[in-house]
Amino acid sequence: MADFRADRSPTPEGAGNAKSAIEHAWDAYNSANQAINKPLQAAFPGIKSLLRPWVNSTMFDLFGFWLAWRLVGGFEGMQVVLGMSRSTLYRRISQFRAAFGEHPDVYEFPGVTVDVETFVKVMAARRAGDNSD
Repeated sequence: MADFRADRSPTPEGAGNAKSAIEHAWDAYNSANQAINKPLQAAFPGIKSLLRPWVNSTMFDLFGFWLAWRLVGGFEGMQVVLGMSRSTLYRRISQFRAAFGEHPDVYEFPGVTVDVETFVKVMAARRAGDNSD
């Protein structure tokens, strides 16, 4: 495993590109939805802190599921490449559809592009260069 302690990033954020982009997007979203957000948070003051861990964990998990689905070739790829069981896959598909309203095979995250060909090509080259097998 590579040790990057000698070649540290200036901050844990790296160049801060992702942080700046999300802060800008969130500010725009939040200001547009302030009229809805304020009364809800006033009516249920603890709901935001109560649900945040569950929502964060679930959304992160479902995004990862969607990305893996795309990169390994869907249902069959998830079974063969990742060793996931049919029942686990059906359960994850159901969770994904409940959260995003569509099957992971057809859902597109706005602003997210998955270049499967480049991923496969680079991973194959990395694997070919890996002498640990």
